[in-house]
Amino acid sequence: MNPPTNTLPAHPLTGPQKALRKLGLERAIDVALHLPLRYEDETRLVKLRDVREGDMAQVEGTVVHSEIKLSGTRQLIVTLDDGMDTCRLRFFTFYPAMQKALTVGNQIRVRGEIKGGYSGLTMMHPAFKPAGGELATTLTPVYPTTAGLPQAYLRKVVDAGLKRADLSETIPEEFIHEIGLKALWSLREALLFLHYPPPDQTLLSLQDRSHPAWQRIKAEELLAQQLSQLQARRERSGLHAPALMPLQASSKDKPLLHERLLASLPFVLTAAQRRVCEEIICDLQQPVPMHRLLQGDVGSGKTVVAALAAAVCMDAGWQCALMAPTEILATQHFAKLVGWLHPLGITVAWLTGSQKTKERHEMLALIASGQAQLVVGTHAIIQDKVQFKNMALAIIDEQHRFGVAQRLALHNKLVPPEDVLPDASGHDAPATFQKPHVLMMTATPIPRTLAMSYYADLNVSTIDELPPGRTPVMTKVIHEARRDEVIDRIRLQLTNGRQIYWVCPLIEESEALDLSNATQTHAMLSDALPGVVVGLLHSRMSAGEKKAVMGLFVSGQMGLLVSTTVIEVGVDVPNASLMVIEHAERFGLSQLHQLRGRVGRGTAASACVLLYSTGDAPRLGQTARERLKAMMESHDGFEIARRDLEIRGPGEFMGARQSGASMLRFADLTEDVTLLEWARGVADKMIERFPDLAEKHVQRWLSNKADFLKA
Repeated sequence: MNPPTNTLPAHPLTGPQKALRKLGLERAIDVALHLPLRYEDETRLVKLRDVREGDMAQVEGTVVHSEIKLSGTRQLIVTLDDGMDTCRLRFFTFYPAMQKALTVGNQIRVRGEIKGGYSGLTMMHPAFKPAGGELATTLTPVYPTTAGLPQAYLRKVVDAGLKRADLSETIPEEFIHEIGLKALWSLREALLFLHYPPPDQTLLSLQDRSHPAWQRIKAEELLAQQLSQLQARRERSGLHAPALMPLQASSKDKPLLHERLLASLPFVLTAAQRRVCEEIICDLQQPVPMHRLLQGDVGSGKTVVAALAAAVCMDAGWQCALMAPTEILATQHFAKLVGWLHPLGITVAWLTGSQKTKERHEMLALIASGQAQLVVGTHAIIQDKVQFKNMALAIIDEQHRFGVAQRLALHNKLVPPEDVLPDASGHDAPATFQKPHVLMMTATPIPRTLAMSYYADLNVSTIDELPPGRTPVMTKVIHEARRDEVIDRIRLQLTNGRQIYWVCPLIEESEALDLSNATQTHAMLSDALPGVVVGLLHSRMSAGEKKAVMGLFVSGQMGLLVSTTVIEVGVDVPNASLMVIEHAERFGLSQLHQLRGRVGRGTAASACVLLYSTGDAPRLGQTARERLKAMMESHDGFEIARRDLEIRGPGEFMGARQSGASMLRFADLTEDVTLLEWARGVADKMIERFPDLAEKHVQRWLSNKADFLKA
């Protein structure tokens, strides 16, 4: 079977071709850019007397012993003698053909990791073939793969892809010089080197990606991403959206809705809230779609900013939709917005998947008629049956928790162009609008390098101060062996009339992760705290059950709530002063910070206890230690986000924006800031002066992935 030429055939696909498509290898250039994870040195032979434990070694010798052991696990044990020493080869999976090839007296060449032990040198499942033959002339690449795609086949496909791919330069030479590196290779040189590195090249310089060939690849990749984001921004600037100007002028006798809302709030906006409101309102009044991210730490007051943006939309005679990822979070928003807007005469509709049919039909009618000026709900908002009269602003909370298709579906709820809608002056005019304004919100602050990279197509508004009255939360890291002390602390808090969260990572037993589940913890705490109402909340409960439990907790009738991470965002109970996070070492840093933000919302001194377990290990792993240390050292969401990016990379922040796969495969946002800044500067000049090369560069690297940036 020949490797692919340009793309894989549409039908039928063989097993290896299906596997190639699964890896996204459909074009010759995709294959050429499929770079090795690591390398093996098959260019030389070593003697067993010279190897050390942990080495990857290639040895030739004679099979002097071969047997199948049946005690315990069935194994094929082979002893190899290279004339200087012996090595035992162990195979737990083997076939008759292997046994024949490993018959006593056969000369073989083996390659594997050397292990020590009482029995001497050992290799587990080494690769082997007959001795003799030429040695490799380059280091052997090991590629990312999937089931049904062996390395040998993949190497042949890559070799063919390199020969057929168009590797002509897409970056003008003048921009290459701007990078400032001493020796920057051409794309062709870099790819040939990385696929076939010479034997004198150190593995370290290849695998830490510091080699000039890697620098070229990373520069190319970052430029493709920046070009794609800039193209998306420019494409959006050519679309039309309603300019949300008020239908009537504001006056003392008849102030606008957003002015009445501002005057009725029981608190004063912070300077940061006022600033981001001005940024958003300025966007909404333009005839091009707003595409803005509102970021702010937990408790910074994003919901009131969203409410004021919605009021500006309604002042212009249009509807607004707010979509949240969970029913609990949607409920919190709905309660706040109704409390603020209902007294001002605004009808707020409510849509979730768990609604009863009658209520749902009533809501759909209110939305279709335009009587409901604001619609709050979960992904139920984007279902086909939901028809807006004239929706012009889509607000998406915790946007990274929605898939690309879900966000695009909400964008598409704008009234079709053939409908007739009021224009900014209040007169009917044919609509020529293609996109609504979109405001995305996140409580996970975005580190600068991540914003430069993944959010280059967005305008970003940042609430960088907390409202007055927020109590600093003391954070303590405690071993689970001191659980009784934590329960004593809970008793004291309950006696003082306070409420407590206890968060568990799982809701049922897992053999892989020996963690206490929420049900067991609920039973344990109920026994330890007789007379206390202990609630249980987890994702498998029905919407009605969740609502009932949260109602008891919010009203203060429940003192202690045992929950999984469904309370991570949105829950606002000012009387809650203690957060206990079970098995904190299993949580991500941004998630720990989100959970900690559920307390400290009232006037009482608040604390967050991070209970950790080392299991059978003597100490925590390095990553877990770094997370818990960061939680102890900082309460700043931006610093937490920066350290989380360092520990885990950008994937955690992006969610489904890139459809589950990072848009950056090779560049590192924490290490390649210089290259990223170069790419940002070059992208604009490329599009202006070399638009054809810019388009070719994006297609080479991203192909259809660029569409994800539009969501």
